[in-house]
Amino acid sequence: MSRRLFPVVAVLAVLAAACSHAEPPPLPAAAAPAASTSSPSPAAPATHEQTPTGTLAARSVQQHLDIWKRWAPEARPTWTFDTRNPVGEALAMLVTGERTDDAGIDWVHILLPIRPNEADGWVHASDVELKPVHDKIVIDLSQRSLEHFRGRKLVDRFEVGIGQPQWPTTTGTFYIWAHVPQASPTGPYGVFALGLSGFSNVLTDWPGGGRMAIHGTPYASNKGQMVSHGCIRVYNPDMRRLRRVPLGTPVIIKQ
Repeated sequence: MSRRLFPVVAVLAVLAAACSHAEPPPLPAAAAPAASTSSPSPAAPATHEQTPTGTLAARSVQQHLDIWKRWAPEARPTWTFDTRNPVGEALAMLVTGERTDDAGIDWVHILLPIRPNEADGWVHASDVELKPVHDKIVIDLSQRSLEHFRGRKLVDRFEVGIGQPQWPTTTGTFYIWAHVPQASPTGPYGVFALGLSGFSNVLTDWPGGGRMAIHGTPYASNKGQMVSHGCIRVYNPDMRRLRRVPLGTPVIIKQ
């Protein structure tokens, strides 16, 4: 049978994976989704397939969303996914494609916020709402910079802290998975944190399973330095400007 994935970590633990100054005690990582025990049907030939025009994010119309690893009209779903993050927000998952099968079922291809990084799946179009996303964040590790775009306009560019050589920041295509307010601007995550859909490639037994984040820091000295366990550290005055970046916003991390 397919299984349900539920958030199993506290809000702060979600972001502790690659961020803090001192290593926190490890917590059990969220379990990887189990494959369905039913044999998947062969994928039917597509009658229509397209890449989305503009950037879209998919929100489930219900809390639990059926997801197929391979789209197939007669197959059972691979997972049933709880689409609320530990903060209680409804996830907005980045859309990478759409298609219609021979049976007339419309499918949406999404990136999943689970390991392995850039894991993907298919959902019925009728089970999600598609919303345009106008923001984009690009992090250049070689430049140690974060650029925030809205449409084609560069809104902000910040110098940021990145992962140390033994705990490098993971590259790839991710998206904003959670908004996590912080109790104190002088704490390890500064004024605010943006949880990402992606994970550290080297830390797996940390809280949240090694999930990455973009978060604040009260230390201006972190700018342009390799200082973290893989998260992106943004000086608090700059991080405040990212507070309203919506869920589902793509985050491109490149070397």
